[in-house]
Amino acid sequence: MKITLTGSLGNISKPLAKQLIDAGHQVTIISSNQDKITDIEALGATAAIGSVADVDFLTKAFTGANVVYTMVPPNFGASNYRQYVAGIGKNYAEAIHRSGVSRVVNLSSIGAHLDEGTGPIKGVHDVETALNKLENVAIKHLRAPFFYINFYNNIDMIRNLGFLGTNYDSNTRLVMVHPEDIAAAAAEEIQHPFTGKSVRYLASDDRTTGEIAAILGAAIGKPELQWVEFTDDQALSGIIQSGVPEELAKNFVEMGTAVRSGKLWEDYDLNKPIITSKRKLEVFAREFADRFNA
Repeated sequence: MKITLTGSLGNISKPLAKQLIDAGHQVTIISSNQDKITDIEALGATAAIGSVADVDFLTKAFTGANVVYTMVPPNFGASNYRQYVAGIGKNYAEAIHRSGVSRVVNLSSIGAHLDEGTGPIKGVHDVETALNKLENVAIKHLRAPFFYINFYNNIDMIRNLGFLGTNYDSNTRLVMVHPEDIAAAAAEEIQHPFTGKSVRYLASDDRTTGEIAAILGAAIGKPELQWVEFTDDQALSGIIQSGVPEELAKNFVEMGTAVRSGKLWEDYDLNKPIITSKRKLEVFAREFADRFNA
């Protein structure tokens, strides 16, 4: 098959491309970075260099593909994050319509069933809505939870403050996923026929934040590591101090309130996979320790 992937050589798209190329498919990888051409070609893929804000470019990159994999690249400088994410989703929908692509695997998020109250996930809801309006196009939304690798952003917190934390407590549930488990699921969906508009939930593990702190702490030689709850105002201030723009920081705090209340997991619990993916938290903890000690 001919397959076009968005996401450049990111944490999901690169292992996804490798799996598809190894299976004998022709893969085109979209990237905004000219410097990625050599690395993309070294994988055995074709590079398509351009912006996901450019519908004409996307249409050209999608044309001839049997399947397209879509994901919205982060843009922490966006003045309105929901508007940014939704706008890229509309661009994808328009390019899919123009190019005649008939199957799409879309990276979405747990909580995308909700229109409000989920922070940056609200934009992902809008992407699903835009893609679902396409006629005669089969769409598979992969709703992923919290990425394990987001914990890398807390390494400085652990080093400087000696704890992990945000605006929910140590008894709060967190459903998590490894990017390579997402890549494996995406490769599976891309290579197998599906019809209509449907959702597949992904998960690698489901723990409390207190358990997460204990497991990561043990891996890095800090068995006393605790999870500490912040107020929403404290969390907002800390996120802004880390360099995140205020509008996006407010979105992250709002997402934290959705985690705290448990509403983020409601639809997942009704439709969760019978078997979760293979990379449990203890597996990621070894990767986390390598990064922490580097």
